[in-house]
Amino acid sequence: MPSVSATDRRQFLCFMLFALVFLALGIGLRDPWPADEPRFALAAKQMVESGDWMFPHRGSELYADKPPLFMWLQAGGYELLRSWRIAFLLPSLLAGLLTLALTWDLGRRLWNPRAGLYAAGALLCVLQFVYQVKRAQIDPLVMGEITLANWLLLRHCLLGPDWRAYWLGCFVAGIGIITKGVGFLALLMLLPYALARARGWEVTRTSATSWRWLLGIPAFLAAIALWVVPMLLAVRARGAPEYVAYARDILLHQTAERYAEHWSHPKPFWYFIPVLLLGWFPLSLAYPGACVRWRKAWRERDARIALPLGWAALVLAFFTLSSGKRDMYVMPMLPMVALAMGPYLHDIVRARWLRIAAFTIALLLGMTALGYGLWALQGHAAAARMAQARGLTDGGHAVWLLLVGIGAAMLVAALVFRARRGVHALLAGLCVLWTGWSLCAYPLLNDSSSAAGIMRDAGRIIGPDAQLGLVGWREQNLLMADRPATDFGFSAPTAQQFARSTQWQQAAPDRRWVFAIDDALGACVDRAKARRVGEANRRVWWVYRADAVIPGCVPSTNEVPPDETGL
Repeated sequence: MPSVSATDRRQFLCFMLFALVFLALGIGLRDPWPADEPRFALAAKQMVESGDWMFPHRGSELYADKPPLFMWLQAGGYELLRSWRIAFLLPSLLAGLLTLALTWDLGRRLWNPRAGLYAAGALLCVLQFVYQVKRAQIDPLVMGEITLANWLLLRHCLLGPDWRAYWLGCFVAGIGIITKGVGFLALLMLLPYALARARGWEVTRTSATSWRWLLGIPAFLAAIALWVVPMLLAVRARGAPEYVAYARDILLHQTAERYAEHWSHPKPFWYFIPVLLLGWFPLSLAYPGACVRWRKAWRERDARIALPLGWAALVLAFFTLSSGKRDMYVMPMLPMVALAMGPYLHDIVRARWLRIAAFTIALLLGMTALGYGLWALQGHAAAARMAQARGLTDGGHAVWLLLVGIGAAMLVAALVFRARRGVHALLAGLCVLWTGWSLCAYPLLNDSSSAAGIMRDAGRIIGPDAQLGLVGWREQNLLMADRPATDFGFSAPTAQQFARSTQWQQAAPDRRWVFAIDDALGACVDRAKARRVGEANRRVWWVYRADAVIPGCVPSTNEVPPDETGL
């Protein structure tokens, strides 16, 4: 394994410091945004408030879509920092930094520190990586866990034998299972390893029948048991039907059944192709140069390239075979693909065609942002409708100005670096884009995107002493409410929620208000007596007291589908 000089160490530390600042920009400037962020933050908040950390809740209902590990981390972050605006984003940030560090370390172990730094740097440039690490979704954490498992497995398969690394890799894969359910994908690394070994490639040689291989199974299961066993014991102790249903749902319905018969996000088989091209931009610009070198590495039987890429191909096939697809599903592949590019990127980025392409794209991005911002500032109807749908009170004027500023800065960066340093121009422009998004767009869009504004307005309308009930609500409404709120179920039909809320209001008609989505009101609420709160998250919201409910009216059975989550 190549040694790490003091210069290499300083370069790595400087890179990680830059990554920390870059990825942490904007933390504390916004609240959770839909679709997924408020769901997890609400469950974490309810854990802290109720003291029940074993079973996540979404309002009054148990939340069985995901295991609680991610929510535990958010709640633990709050207990340490006492700020939800920081705590809800902290797991993604730490997972992103861990992924970068592991990618660098694998690169320097397999080749040299420069290859590791290029691989980690390429990863930090990718749009999907930065976007997801700046969000509070489970996927960055899963990516970090799978990368850690891969780091351990590759140390054994390529640099070993290192049985402790292998066993720990299996254990981490089990932790990935209790995070989202797909952590086992890391173990697919053993398939290209077995193929390379069978073909006589240069990989770790151990006894094929060694009992040590089998110890990976209890290590994997032990990690899963850390959560499953206490959860099942708690279900048995409580004995209530809803907890039994929770265990059945999260252990069976949300895992194998969901993959085999995916009921959300149906997409065609080719769905991930544009993700790999556009979502992985600008790394995707290096595909042509990398493919030539990967083909040569395959002919030379280089397992350092074949194992990461073979694993990535298996993961891509796994998700392609499922009917339900989301762009972040393939994100765990990204570190391994960047790693396989690491030893070649120094030469690839110096290619004339790539420099010109990067410079051209930088110019186009800057001109597009500047042109659209100037066009929107002219007050065109399409821009006005977009601003209204986003709930921007100033008609989007501040956002359009920000877009003009970002576009102008990107053009300046392109003109400063010019075509000779086109890659620098593109990366500088993307830094401007992410900085403007994190420091300026967050506070501008937060009120409407997080429901903070709409819930603040609702609280002002009903007064400080009123009680609040929710009908047809979303997680961000309960999360951002300015007082404890009563809900009538989340997954229950809105007609049923409406009927329950009417009974609830009758107990204290002068003090109890209902906050409801427009579709839930139907013909059963006299809108002349109700108060329109406003529009947020592309939905219209009202508040009303019991006197606005039309007596004897039967609510419509029309459904307002909840925001869906991914696999």
